[in-house]
Amino acid sequence: MERMIIFCMLFFCCSMALTAAPYRIVKYKQLFKTIRQLEPIVKDKDVEMLHTPENPVDKCLFTAVTCFQKGILKLQPANSQVNSTFNQTTKVLKNFTFSNPGKHCESSCESYEKKNPKEFLKSFAKLINKVI
Repeated sequence: MERMIIFCMLFFCCSMALTAAPYRIVKYKQLFKTIRQLEPIVKDKDVEMLHTPENPVDKCLFTAVTCFQKGILKLQPANSQVNSTFNQTTKVLKNFTFSNPGKHCESSCESYEKKNPKEFLKSFAKLINKVI
């Protein structure tokens, strides 16, 4: 009887571990899709250049994601027709939480090169794709 209980507990724990990983991957894929939806509707001319992390080291991913989230706040919609879509999309990106905080890097967001909003979003998508 004890062996059966232990087996059931082990089976339950393994099944929970297997379902957690796909959920995270689905979450990151949805985030990647959201970034791609934002690219064509973001204003790219006469806007503030944004600090864009490029190819961060694995232990610096949390810092890079934080920099991208700060940059999202500075984005503007391309025109008034896309304003509602823009607001919904940026809200998703601002509320995103990175599940593997790791270490905070010594470099700050300001240490990264500034790029235009479309390049900024492409780099963000590239980072999320790396995490997937």
